[in-house]
Amino acid sequence: MSTNTELAKIFTAMATILEIKGESGFKVNATVKVARVLENLVEDIATVDKITDITGVGKSSATKIQEFIDTGSISSYEELRASIPQGLLEVMRVQGLGPKKVRQLWQEADVVDIASLRNAIDTGKLDNLPRMGKKTIENISESLNFIETTGNRTRIGIALPIAESIRGTLEQVSGVTNISIAGSIRRGKETIGDIDILASTFEPELLAKSFCELEDVATVFSHGETKCSVRLSSGMQVDLRVVDDNKFGSALLYFTGSKEHCVLLREIAISQDKKLNEYGLEPRNISETEEAIYADLGLPYLPPEIREDRGEGECKNTPTLVTTEDIQCDLHCHTLASDGKMTIKELAQEALRRGYHTIAVTDHSQSQPQANGLKPDRMLEHIESIRAVNESMKDITILAGSEVDILPDGSLDYDDDLLAMLDIVVASPHATLTQSTKESTKRLLLAIEHPLVHIIGHPTGRIINKRKGLEPDMPTLISAAKEHKTALEINANSYRLDLRDIHVRATVEAGGMLAINTDAHRAEDFDQLQYGILTGRRGWLTPKNCINCLEHDALQTWLVRNC
Repeated sequence: MSTNTELAKIFTAMATILEIKGESGFKVNATVKVARVLENLVEDIATVDKITDITGVGKSSATKIQEFIDTGSISSYEELRASIPQGLLEVMRVQGLGPKKVRQLWQEADVVDIASLRNAIDTGKLDNLPRMGKKTIENISESLNFIETTGNRTRIGIALPIAESIRGTLEQVSGVTNISIAGSIRRGKETIGDIDILASTFEPELLAKSFCELEDVATVFSHGETKCSVRLSSGMQVDLRVVDDNKFGSALLYFTGSKEHCVLLREIAISQDKKLNEYGLEPRNISETEEAIYADLGLPYLPPEIREDRGEGECKNTPTLVTTEDIQCDLHCHTLASDGKMTIKELAQEALRRGYHTIAVTDHSQSQPQANGLKPDRMLEHIESIRAVNESMKDITILAGSEVDILPDGSLDYDDDLLAMLDIVVASPHATLTQSTKESTKRLLLAIEHPLVHIIGHPTGRIINKRKGLEPDMPTLISAAKEHKTALEINANSYRLDLRDIHVRATVEAGGMLAINTDAHRAEDFDQLQYGILTGRRGWLTPKNCINCLEHDALQTWLVRNC
């Protein structure tokens, strides 16, 4: 785990404990802000000369951070942890239990961990507590059952199709005038806590009934005309909020978030003697569209993906972020030659169907036997096969390439003579993904600097919610990639989304190039592109910084950039 990640977890835990103890909101929010700064910091905090120069980190927090860097611990954090039962932090994971409720359970029902919470429910200890009715207790029990068997964050690749299906069903209900997915899904976050749907309708009772009776609903937590909450059989919670048609824009802005972005907008509004909330922007009562609210605040429209209080308030114009329509090629795909499910021709036909001018066949190299990686002699035969299919097809260029392993020492899985015969080389780490920051940085640098490498595929090798992958010095890699004109990949597969959004942002700011590839193994994998686009947009990626947006001849020129 990187220093930044460890410290972010500590500051997040500190904020949670402060909330449980009932400390001031100012103190809690300041601590949360430091955690967010650390999460989003690309460079290793241990390498920063003056920590207080980082926006959002005050003198007190900087002292704590430096103490951790020097000693590996923070004494005030240890004292804070000791002031409450440690199990209460786990209790906070239970859906519907906020800091105030957890404090009540602790002080009035002797709940100190998940086990004692379960016991308190089973023995009826919660039954007579204030604001703890039967339905509330049932909901807590259901949530407890859920976290006892699974995690509480879902990949966007699972959550978004569910949300789109629900929206598609509900928009057919009589009386619905507006409906949208909101929350972290709309902002394109890689993992989702729950699904938020916002709607306006002339028949709220019918919409609420239709929502609560959706086919996959397992539990109904609440059923009202303005808010309904359910749990699906998959375990995901879905919240429906119903607002007046003329308030839809302001409500969509509010419920999309992020919380930090909404605070930013409220502060801008206050500085202009205005008031902004979920009901609209006063005194002119602007509320019908998000665009109108931004305009009245003197801001350009800010796309949902960048609403994270990471500098978007300084925008003078709406950023021209990459879209699915901008993508003209996919440069990382697999066929039957390794572990794919399509022939070369089938892959090319699918790419052509999607309007691409170029598709790259990049089957695995020899160090991936479990993926049927190609030995050099098979690779040579494969190159001939790819070029034969390319000659036989019109309106699309098929590149002969390989996803070549970056071995632990930084060398590549094929020798240079073979690499030179390829049209494109995607170099990726697949094994030994527990290397230190120093080792992994050296390893990836060697690949970036190699003159025959075009793209570094999924640079950290992480798998979301399963494997953290490498934690290299990203600023060093980004600088080297720009210098050597090597693109860094956003692997669009929702298991990966590697590079992650903050690294995309750092690459864009450095003027480097990125690729958004699906790593397709079958035809439907091309649909994963949307997740790579969302990650790119969260990193403020524009078409000019994405090689997949290049026209055909410009791409060909880029491929021979180092020759």
